[in-house]
Amino acid sequence: MLYFYRISRFFYLLHIPFVPWVLKVVNRILFSVSVPPSAKVGRNVIFGYQGLGIVVHRHAVIGNNVIISPNVVIGGRSGKAGAPLIEDDVLIGAGASVLGPIRIGRGAKIGANAVVLADVPAGSIAVGVPARICKPNE
Repeated sequence: MLYFYRISRFFYLLHIPFVPWVLKVVNRILFSVSVPPSAKVGRNVIFGYQGLGIVVHRHAVIGNNVIISPNVVIGGRSGKAGAPLIEDDVLIGAGASVLGPIRIGRGAKIGANAVVLADVPAGSIAVGVPARICKPNE
């Protein structure tokens, strides 16, 4: 699944317009994941169950060593320009939504089905709807 993304990203950076779009559609059909070639995805990122149901905003930035469980939305928010920035070593639980121009700090954990609408400090745990910080960085 990430192979299709990496290839489409390569062609996107070369400003070849049609091939990245085709690979994105193939990824969507085969794996039920939407990761546009304009999104930045770091190394060693793991999409749970081959990315089943994951949707990523076209301007989102995902760091290295991030684990993203199934059915996660990393997207924009109505009335707010921008997309999430997810730093390194983050864990995002199943069904979580990370919305708007926010920053998820290094080593943070997002609970299952949480709806994150504000920044999460590094090393913290965010849970609930809307998400609140359960354990701040110590």
